[in-house]
Amino acid sequence: MKIKIVVLNIAVFSVLSVLMAGVALAERMAVSVPKANVRLGPGEKYDIIWNIEKYHPLEIVKKTKKWYRFRDFEGDEGWIFKNLLDKTDTVITFKKKCNVRSGPGTKFKIAFTVAKGIPFKVLQRKGDWIQISHADGDQGWIFKSLVW
Repeated sequence: MKIKIVVLNIAVFSVLSVLMAGVALAERMAVSVPKANVRLGPGEKYDIIWNIEKYHPLEIVKKTKKWYRFRDFEGDEGWIFKNLLDKTDTVITFKKKCNVRSGPGTKFKIAFTVAKGIPFKVLQRKGDWIQISHADGDQGWIFKSLVW
C-alpha cells in the first residue's frame, strides 16, 4: 500500500511541476505607446482586430523575432509588434466599477471612479493597495482585488 501512495505522490508532483513551469514561463509586459494595434497574426499583413492603450498589461504566450502573441485580462489573444511593449509594472481594472482613492485605504476620499478595462502604471504598492497613474495623468490608490 505504501508503494502505491508514493507512486501516486510522485505522479501528482510531476503533473503539478509541469503545470507550474508553464505558469512561471508566462512573461507580463505592457503597452508603452499611446495606442497599439492588435493583429490576427504576426505581421502587418494581418488584419487589425482592435486597439489597446498605453499601460495595458499583457501576458506573453509566444514570441517570434518581431511579434509577440499575448493573452489579456479577459483571456482574449492577439499579436502585437514587440517594440510597442516594455516591462513597466501595470494593472488593469476588471470590475464593473472601481473607486480610486486619494490614499491607501477606505478611509481616504474617492478621487475618481473608473469602469472595467482601464489600464494604469503602478507607482508603488503598500500592503493590499496599489498607487496608480493613468496615461492622462490621473493618480490615486486602488485595492489590489480590483485589478489584474
